[in-house]
This record gives sequence, structure tokens and C-alpha cells, in this order.
Amino acid sequence: MSTAKEEILRRIRSAQKISHTAEKVEAPREYHRAGSVSGPALIEMLVDRLVDYKADVHECSSAELSNTLAEVFTERSVQNLVYAPGIDQAVLSAFEGQARADDAAANPRELSLVDAVLTESLVSCAETGTIVLESGDLCGRRALTLVPDRHVCIVRADSIVHRVPEMIERMDPTKPSTMISGPSATSDIELSRVEGVHGPRDLIVVIVRD
Repeated sequence: MSTAKEEILRRIRSAQKISHTAEKVEAPREYHRAGSVSGPALIEMLVDRLVDYKADVHECSSAELSNTLAEVFTERSVQNLVYAPGIDQAVLSAFEGQARADDAAANPRELSLVDAVLTESLVSCAETGTIVLESGDLCGRRALTLVPDRHVCIVRADSIVHRVPEMIERMDPTKPSTMISGPSATSDIELSRVEGVHGPRDLIVVIVRD
């Protein structure tokens, strides 16, 4: 065994002994746990971050949501839509006959064949431009938004918070969650941006102001 490897293993064993014998250390909590931005400024901050991440962002009122979604689907020639089972049917009134609720028992590979998927969201952090989806009826199963190439996500104004700690507080640690900040992208290879590698390359966010 090489000297370098022996040293690495020695340090690992030493660290393990310390972790078993050391007294419990409380994690420091001296950080901002509440936001200082609210109202229209909060929405503006989230929109700014999402646009910077190359997401397509639309804003509308609750009354305009159905028409806004119809315009998005028409613009992208969506003929085959799958939506999270908890989505309000009234929202899809203009897309009747071309949409179906996702079946959690169905083969997730089939989702690669649909034109788009539609979900709600749990909470969004304006400071980081992060949208959280929590596995359930409104956000769907995790595969619903990780397999298809296009994701349309509804973000309600009352679900937008300023900082990360506020976002974490709204999440249920017992449920699978997905955090998204713009379309799926990576720059791992020669710093060249490639989209759609491990999720949708097209993210459309519809922010409902009321």
C-alpha cells in the first residue's frame, strides 16, 4: 500500500473515532431566517432570477390563468398534455380532449412521448430563483417533471418567499422534493452549456399574482 493511501486511511479512521467520542455540537443558527422583501417586489425578484436562468415566465391573475395556459400551449403546438392529478379541471377548460391526468402507476418512460406536462408548485424562493415541487397530487410524482422535455409550472403569489430558510420551512422532509431553477442544464464538459440532459430543456413558469 502506498504511503499516500495509508495516510488517507489513517485520517479517515481518526475522524471516525472523533465523531463517536466528541460531544454533540449544536449547529449555529445566526443567519437570516425571515425575508425582508414582499408584495410585487418579491414577484419581480423571482421573475428576474427565472429569466436569467432562461425560463419563459408569464404573469396573470387567477381569472386569466386558463387563457394564459391555452396561449402557452398554442404557442408551442402542444397536442398531448399530461398534468398532475390535483390540478383544477377548470384551469384546463380550453384544452379539453387533449389533456389527461398522470397515472402514478404508469411507466415513467412513456412521459418522454408527451408534448408537455403541467404542475403546480409548493414554494418558490425569490432570492435564488428556486421552485420546489413536492411529490403529491398538485406537483405530481417526481418522474412527471424529470422525464418530459417541457414543463409548465404554476406558481402562486402566496407561495413565493424571499429567502432559503423560509422555503425549507414549508417543505415536508418526509416527502420527495425536486428543486428547479430554470431549464435543466449542465456545463460539466469544457464549460459548454448543454440543456435537457437530466430534465426539461423548456421551463415555462406561470405566476398567478392573486
